[in-house]
Amino acid sequence: MSNPLARRGFLVGGAVIGAGALVTACTSNEPAAQPTGAGTQPASPPAAGSDNDQPGKQITMGFSAPAADHGWIAAIAKNAEATAKQYSDVEFKPVEPTNDINAQISAVESLIAAKVGVLVILPNDGQQLNQVARQATDAGIPVVNLDRIFPDKLSYRTWIGGDNYGMGVAAGHYIGKKLKDKGVSNPVILEIQGIATLPLTQDRSKGFADALKAYGFSVTAQQDAQFTVETGNEVASNLLQAHKKIDAMWNHDDDQGVGVLAAIKEAGRNEFFMVGGAGSANAMREIQSGGSVLEATVTYSPTMASSAVRLGRLIAQAKGMSDLVENQVPQSITLASETITKDNVAQYLPLGFES
Repeated sequence: MSNPLARRGFLVGGAVIGAGALVTACTSNEPAAQPTGAGTQPASPPAAGSDNDQPGKQITMGFSAPAADHGWIAAIAKNAEATAKQYSDVEFKPVEPTNDINAQISAVESLIAAKVGVLVILPNDGQQLNQVARQATDAGIPVVNLDRIFPDKLSYRTWIGGDNYGMGVAAGHYIGKKLKDKGVSNPVILEIQGIATLPLTQDRSKGFADALKAYGFSVTAQQDAQFTVETGNEVASNLLQAHKKIDAMWNHDDDQGVGVLAAIKEAGRNEFFMVGGAGSANAMREIQSGGSVLEATVTYSPTMASSAVRLGRLIAQAKGMSDLVENQVPQSITLASETITKDNVAQYLPLGFES
């Protein structure tokens, strides 16, 4: 895969936004042309473009995330560090990753005490880390909130993350359309969530339910699997035993999907089709094989960590995004959720993460 850094651009969700036309200075001694016609026309907005990737003010960037106990989180940390290393003006200062809420709070407090220039935080739980993020912003340290959102907007400068509701919508439309085209009525549709208490999971489930409703369908049974392979295997086994006939299944997370697929293969079930979530390389290879119940996955790419690092650097250097007219980085960026099938999997495979 080519270097994701464009010489004059910005990466968002795996796509490079080009720099556009450069703003040029007027060197002519001739007066500027006057507008013609009746009345004065409003001035055009300035052309987009900058040299954002050129070295600028030196900054120290703190980074905190959960422990890399599965592929998506591991890819988050790896992408963040790799992107920071591409900039000579960024000193990347990660703290020990942890799944312990109090330990993550203490780690972020240590970065605040170190007076870093900007913080990128993927909290274990946005609600429980909200107060320490607010401490950072109150201390004058801008916070880039990655993925799991802090409920208080005063706790972060910019949020960037995937479209959880959109993931559910994408999965619901894929399943709903296929079942409708096959003429299936009253289908048995199963949903395997991640961590049910997280707002992101609830958003995914709502999007899924809303999309299915457009086809006159609803979820038959729903159970959470905690984003782990082991629990995914256990939950899938229980659902397979409880439902002797299944038409479709949506599994929210491709990491836990390793366990889900293992349970399906162990049970010898293939009368249904399945949609995954996040876009792991494992899932994509399974889709590519054509011999699996897994037919599609909807993206929630860990490349968002690379984008978060770039956003943090721009904010700390008081720069805006090169293709936007505005002088500052936006307050919120939601990345699109795309549907990967056998038809387009080769295009997305280079962006997949290993579960």
